[in-house]
Amino acid sequence: MGIKSFFVLPLATWQAKRIRKQAKMAIENQNFWFNKLIDRAEKTVFGSEHGFRSGMTYAEFKAAVPLTDYEGLAPYIEKTIKGQANVLWPGYPMYFAKTSGTTSGTKFIPITKESLPFHVGSARNAVFCYVADTKDASVFDGKMIFLSGSPILDKIGTIKTGRLSGIVNHHIPGFVKKNQLPSWETNCIEDWELKLQHIIKETKGKDLRLIGGIPSWVQMYFEQLLQGSPAATITDLFPNLGLYVFGGVNFEPYRARFERLLGKGVKTIETYPASEGFIAFQDSQTEEGLLLQTNVGIFYEFVPAKEMGSDSPTRLSLDQVQLDENYAIILNTNAGLWGYVIGDTVRFVSLNPYRIKVTGRIKHFVSAFGEHVIGEEVDLAMKAAIHQFNLNVLEFHVAPLVQPKDNGLPRHQWFIEFSSVPENIPEIERFLDTQMQAQNSYYRDLIEGSILRHLEICPVVSNGFTDYMKSVGKLGGQNKVPRLADDRKIADALTILPA
Repeated sequence: MGIKSFFVLPLATWQAKRIRKQAKMAIENQNFWFNKLIDRAEKTVFGSEHGFRSGMTYAEFKAAVPLTDYEGLAPYIEKTIKGQANVLWPGYPMYFAKTSGTTSGTKFIPITKESLPFHVGSARNAVFCYVADTKDASVFDGKMIFLSGSPILDKIGTIKTGRLSGIVNHHIPGFVKKNQLPSWETNCIEDWELKLQHIIKETKGKDLRLIGGIPSWVQMYFEQLLQGSPAATITDLFPNLGLYVFGGVNFEPYRARFERLLGKGVKTIETYPASEGFIAFQDSQTEEGLLLQTNVGIFYEFVPAKEMGSDSPTRLSLDQVQLDENYAIILNTNAGLWGYVIGDTVRFVSLNPYRIKVTGRIKHFVSAFGEHVIGEEVDLAMKAAIHQFNLNVLEFHVAPLVQPKDNGLPRHQWFIEFSSVPENIPEIERFLDTQMQAQNSYYRDLIEGSILRHLEICPVVSNGFTDYMKSVGKLGGQNKVPRLADDRKIADALTILPA
């Protein structure tokens, strides 16, 4: 045991006990934060306009504060950018986290001095829970690499702005920063392909213990490390690498490929960070789901996903949720977000403590024919196919084909980039389709009613997804290929192999 791990183990054990104690007080925590948020924002522009007052009930809050997305809060954010104080939250934000919007272009999500510590602390706590659960703190004795956005910050108005991962980079604890890779200079490189080459140079020969980042970009890093190297696996290069931290993407479709590249299994920590707040993380290596963070400056609401878009959707507090129901998650935060529809859907797998699984995006689904296929369903089907046929899948995307040129029935098309295209595509298609029908009764009814034919696999050319992401300016960093779309925008931009 190294010096750092010697000291980290008891600290992590103590912190994990605190986290589990807090998890048992989830409803009390939520009641506390509801009242605190209302009290703190009472004299803001938003609070005054919406009748915030001490003692306001949740029923009164729902009647006063509508559900909204970024476009709904954008006028208030514009006031803040122009220099007005006390708009959504007392004072000014410390930062704006810059993210890409679908209809509003770039979004600027406020991060305040009250909300920032929860972004940093929750990430630390996720690793501490892993250490406490496994009794292994050895990751702190070697190097840690985080594939993240640039820490260079710009300004909009008088407020610093950048990617969330870049902002957090300025606040990483000192005892972790000494172990962190890549270097500050390399992390500041904006061009992903150039940055990746510098990362490879800096990490070769290092005692790498932990890696964090989006699966597709970590996979690319691994593959390029091995190109031209005498090493057969990543483990040959980094014998002590044993922990992978990820968030925002279901890792299971990538796991088999990762383990082939590593030459062994890998332990993982799944997190659910967002610019709007750090919502949940995996606190156990044995229990299902992510522990919802109920004491981090957020008051949560949940709307049954099937009601999103209706005139009067049901809004539930945490004590009203049920197991195995798909909910849109709504945030009210100490960064000044109110009734904010973050865009994700979640499902509770435990109510004691409250643990969730992220099931998809509200806007990322396929329902051209009323089937409403969600991300969780295609991920599970792909995971089963990878296991069944020993596939090497690098990336995939699902979209509807409404008017086939072959005059056949409409269908779902699965655009899949394989490391080696299998010869039994029709068999894999039938297997995937059976998996989808078993999960989604609406889809099954459409197949059985001859409204749809079974799904079609469209093999994507080598580096096809990378080329697509480059073409839209989203290569590397924290950018993800949407798993599903109800249109053909991505599908039509991908180059597929000739039949």
